[in-house]
Amino acid sequence: MECLPVTKLPVGPEWTYEIKLDGYRLEAVKTNGKVTLYSRRRNVLNEKFGYVAKALEDLPDNTVLDGEVVAMDSAGKSDFNLLQNFRSAELKIHYYAFDVLMHKGKLLTGLPLDERREILDEILPRNDHISISVVNYSADQMLKFVTEHGLEGVVAKQKDSVYQPGKRSGLWSKYRLNLGQEFVVGGYTPGSNGFDALIVGFYRGKDLMFAGRIRAGFVPATRRDVFAKIKNLKSDKCPFANLPEKSEGRWGQGLTAEKMKGCVWLRPKAIVRIDFAEWTGGDKLRHTKFVALRDDKDPPKIVKEGT
Repeated sequence: MECLPVTKLPVGPEWTYEIKLDGYRLEAVKTNGKVTLYSRRRNVLNEKFGYVAKALEDLPDNTVLDGEVVAMDSAGKSDFNLLQNFRSAELKIHYYAFDVLMHKGKLLTGLPLDERREILDEILPRNDHISISVVNYSADQMLKFVTEHGLEGVVAKQKDSVYQPGKRSGLWSKYRLNLGQEFVVGGYTPGSNGFDALIVGFYRGKDLMFAGRIRAGFVPATRRDVFAKIKNLKSDKCPFANLPEKSEGRWGQGLTAEKMKGCVWLRPKAIVRIDFAEWTGGDKLRHTKFVALRDDKDPPKIVKEGT
């Protein structure tokens, strides 16, 4: 089940709130005495997070959990970059379970969220790697907490919501305190360590829409890592539906036909997380900064958040 991005946190007694985590969505499935960890793209992640699978061994057979695996920094905040380089920080890896979809072979997706959480609370092992993500705060209390601790945002869920696999109905919503989201890489301009700037966008229906060029946030090592991910995706065709642009625009970021001659185009397969200051009126990004590569999401699902 997906969270709908919103520009205002839903408020009311029908809502419950969780901290928005910055990690990998992970489904844990216990069958025949073995726990298997699946990413949202159905990749098996037992080799990567074997100690999480081991920490869930006491789950009943034929049980399925939904949650998020994160790496915690020294301040206790989830850090996606630390998660990508977790080999040096295994003790900081944690799985926060927030839902149970099946219990002892009984499908629970049609039950209200509150009832599913009661079952989750009863069966979830608690140890150094496993916790339940639910916090009994009001909307105001949660906003104050995440603001004071510099956290990413809040997830709001209706207490009586059934579980809708793959859907983004708004019964679950996510509210970001900072501006940042994933974008699809559709090209780059050449430079040192492979590229000077990434050309990124988001999907609107079936169209990939150009949103900006990303130059900040890289060090030589991350440039090499990103270039290794994208260098084999070269394409003769520009993937963006809204290019070329007529002018460079007020901030000089527009990609005109002349500027496009210096671009290398890619098949839109790679995803990056970007922080930025604001959206312009033309759906372009200002003051952008690279944060991390993502390999756990599907490019066609990358849309402009908050709309």
